[in-house]
Amino acid sequence: VQLVESGGGLVQAGGSLRLSCAASGFTLDDYAINWFRQTPGKEREGVGCISSGDGSTYYADSVKGRFTISSDNARNTVYLQMNSLKPEDTAVYYCARDGSSWCLWAPDYWGKGTLVTVSS
Repeated sequence: VQLVESGGGLVQAGGSLRLSCAASGFTLDDYAINWFRQTPGKEREGVGCISSGDGSTYYADSVKGRFTISSDNARNTVYLQMNSLKPEDTAVYYCARDGSSWCLWAPDYWGKGTLVTVSS
């Protein structure tokens, strides 16, 4: 099982980025995918999740209305579209496989993360 994030970088406040999470060793048809983020000195924060059961998505209040998670099961890739970015969105973003097809927030495999930096 492997998860590889990409798409991070430096963006100005108000800008957009799209992160990708390429999965291998399993199929997205069977597992939900969580997105987390972490900044130094802070606890890891759950950003959002997409279930494989019915494609439902869930978001933290801090990103609701600005971030969108989608899945391309043919490519076995999940995306995190981030719009209206704020400096406080600066973090390392991780995708993780949930232990279920539903969003239980119980990840069992993690990617190595991709850094997003939002300048003011």
